[in-house]
Amino acid sequence: MIVRSKAPLRISFCGGGTDVPPYPAEKGGVVLSATIDKYAYATLQSGPDTGIEITSLDYDVVVKYHTHDDLIYDGNLDLIKSIIRHFGIKEGLKLFLHSDAPPGSGLGSSSTLMVCLIGLFKHWQKLGLNNYEIAQLAYEIERLDLGILGGMQDQYAATFGGFNFIEFNGSSVVVNPLRISQDVLNELNYRLLLCYTGHTRRSAGILGRQIDAYVERQPSVVDALDKIKEHTITMKNALLTGSLDEFGEYLHVAWEEKQRLDKDIANDEIAGLYDAARKEGALGGKLLGAGGGGYLLIYCPFDKKHLIARKLESLGGQIIDFSFEHSGLQTWRVP
Repeated sequence: MIVRSKAPLRISFCGGGTDVPPYPAEKGGVVLSATIDKYAYATLQSGPDTGIEITSLDYDVVVKYHTHDDLIYDGNLDLIKSIIRHFGIKEGLKLFLHSDAPPGSGLGSSSTLMVCLIGLFKHWQKLGLNNYEIAQLAYEIERLDLGILGGMQDQYAATFGGFNFIEFNGSSVVVNPLRISQDVLNELNYRLLLCYTGHTRRSAGILGRQIDAYVERQPSVVDALDKIKEHTITMKNALLTGSLDEFGEYLHVAWEEKQRLDKDIANDEIAGLYDAARKEGALGGKLLGAGGGGYLLIYCPFDKKHLIARKLESLGGQIIDFSFEHSGLQTWRVP
């Protein structure tokens, strides 16, 4: 039997950081995000063969485990091992995994792969998990069981798909799908540039310092998170009313606030790319993810988008074409 799954990667417009505990439990976090036509994929093949085989194109490895006891957390493919252990799979299993974006890119690829794997085993074992349960399980395994620092938004974005305003209040999460006109969506897509900086990043250090600073009640960090939350609501309303230039301008305002969370969120290269885009006429933008590398998202006047793209490419950036994806996690059996 062969089962496949795919889940979309996401662009987080605003709110990242307010979904990182303990802020959402104490003050309530909000995130505005949309999924795009870049995906994580997983294939499961079961059969009479013994052992477990994992092929990961992202890490360019093929690993075989002879018994369940070999699945030791050692920093290598721990996300995949954790899913296999959680579902109690013993043997006779092959997994084939790949993603349209590398880990550490800021598009939520690791959490999206986790959602993919849960969807895969749900379909294979015919489990009655709804979307909220899938996203919550992905969060618990990644953040709590494995202790990987990060927020809560990626798992819900990948599972539900589409444009969402997601509210985090302690253990309660509400995904609010936004009803945005197709004209507004088309124009927003037309105005946005996605630029790969050429470098992935490890966000644990940045997130760890951000969490410590919030717990210690450092005024600049607490104030920045509170303002990011306010800007997220403003940007949601701008989208719903079709006020796209206001949306673009607040991307810049929120990015300025986010940089107050940690000194390493934007390095000289990232700052250089962003400043160059602004000088060419970009109204706003931000670095996706926790910071340090990955993808820049830029909002452009329609008649300057080509100039901004050309400038970023001349500085070493790579422009990535994308469209919005309205579907979330999908699974199917191979006939």
